[in-house]
Parts: sequence; C-alpha cells; structure tokens
Amino acid sequence: MRTPSILCLFLLIIGLTNYEKTIPTEGFIDVKGGKVWYKIFGSEKKKTPVLLLHGGPGFPSDYLRPLQELASGRPVIFYDQLGCGRSDMPTDTTLWKLDRFVNELSTIRVELGLDSIHLFSHSAGTMLAAEYLATKPKGIKSIIFAGPIFNSKKHLKSVNQLKLELPPSIRDTLVLHEKAGTIHSSSYQEAYWEFVKLHWCRTFPFPEDIQKSLNYPTSAIFKTMWGEYEFYCPGNLKDFDREHVLKEIKVPTLFTCGRFDLTTPESTASYAEQVDGAEFVVFEKTAHMTINEDPENYVGVIREFLNKNE
Repeated sequence: MRTPSILCLFLLIIGLTNYEKTIPTEGFIDVKGGKVWYKIFGSEKKKTPVLLLHGGPGFPSDYLRPLQELASGRPVIFYDQLGCGRSDMPTDTTLWKLDRFVNELSTIRVELGLDSIHLFSHSAGTMLAAEYLATKPKGIKSIIFAGPIFNSKKHLKSVNQLKLELPPSIRDTLVLHEKAGTIHSSSYQEAYWEFVKLHWCRTFPFPEDIQKSLNYPTSAIFKTMWGEYEFYCPGNLKDFDREHVLKEIKVPTLFTCGRFDLTTPESTASYAEQVDGAEFVVFEKTAHMTINEDPENYVGVIREFLNKNE
C-alpha cells in the first residue's frame, strides 16, 4: 500500500480545518431546561444575519413574520424562547429568569455559527437585549430596539399615566377594580381590552400573524417574570434597570415606536438620547405592534438601517 506523501497529509489537515458544519435551516437547539426551536430564512450570506428577539416575555415569534422580507440578501433568524411557541414548555418556573434567557441566546449564536450579527429586539425582547449587551458580547454589528423597556419602574409610571388618560368610564373601571383587588372580574378585563386596542395594537381584528402567536397555549413566563397586566409588575422583572448599558453602546443603533405605543414616544426618546448617534423613528398611526400594523413601512425602515450599516 502506498504511503501518503507529506504534501497530501498537509492538504488533508487544511481541508479538515476549513470544514464548515452544515446547519439545517430549521431545527431545535439544546439549552438549559429543554430545546428551543429556530428557523433561518434566506440563503444569501453576503450580508450579515439579523437575529430576532421576540417580546412577551413568552409571546412566540410568529408575529414577527413581516421581517421575513429582510431575507432577500441576508439570513433572518427566528427562534421561540424556551417555554413558548414551538419550543419545549417545561413546568419549572425557576427557569423563567433573565440570565437563563441570556445564556440561551448565547448558546443559539454558538450553535448557529453567528459570529457577527445585527440584533433586532422588540418589547420585552429589548430587556433581554440590554441584559445580553451587559455581558459585552462580541460580533454585534448593529442593534434595533423596537418598543423598548430598559427600566421597569419608568415603564410602569408611563403606562399608568396612559391609563389615567383613557376615556373616563374605562379609566374608572380599571382604577376601581385595582383598588378593590377584583382584577379578575369580567368588567376589569373588558376595560383592559380597550386599553389593548388603543395602545398595544390599533388594527382590529388583530392581524393574522399576531393571532398565530396568541393561538399557542398561554405561557407561565409572563406571569412569573412580569405579572398579569401591564399596569403593575410583581414578577422578577420588577426591579429591572439596564438603562446604564445604553451609554456603553458603540455600534449603530435604531429605536422605533408607534405614536400611540404603550412604550411611549417620550420614554423611547429618553432612551435614544443616551446612545451616541442613535436613530429614532416614530410611526404615526400605530401602537406597540407597529411590525403588524404598518408592516410595509416598518420593514422598509429596518431594511434601510441594516443596509447602510452593513
């Protein structure tokens, strides 16, 4: 048998070194507590991938579907955080802590080979993004904060002010039941629904992509981490404050919100002012779910931002 030459062995080693693991476009990744589902749209790899962090906590990624349009030219990665959507739903509520979700995000980047990314976050996903940025991760090319929350107490103050500005009959119903401790009454829930239609999503019936996220079984994540309603937070995020992280951001950053957003233009502007050179866009006809209420314009703004910061 002929012995391979030194040159052949060298070329073999080089070939093995340059081997790239083939990653399925859809699958599951093992994280602490179970498996999380992911899906990659777009096969063109000339541009940096964008990784999407959905809100909630625990509101699965279906509602982000309009952002699939960004896949013409770059990979777009969706995933459902553990405990919601297509991911495993363990019953251990001790898993619902922000640091575990940060570790989950780090694992996803490693397993999918995402050395360099644009990071998109929406709503409670911005809390995860801020907590993740506090770990000083490498390879973040740009950041998008949509409907951001960086300080729970400030957010509560803001949404409770919106509550006081509701039509008197709705406002009074909410305040009365909150004082009486009867927030599970049908009248409180009906009044809260009116707040939702004004400040969460003004398109009603809700767009199909929102409905798909709503169709999954209710997760315990929101109740454990936040509470039952937007106006108060007894959960483990009650003292969340990562506002100081904003001053440390040195990459291109975009903030977005709707004119009627429960994360108000005023609060969003106060965050944007803390990031050197940040851009800030308000969508004039929408609330918190701008992605679904005005998808064409929203995707256009995101695409332009990503392309110019490529």
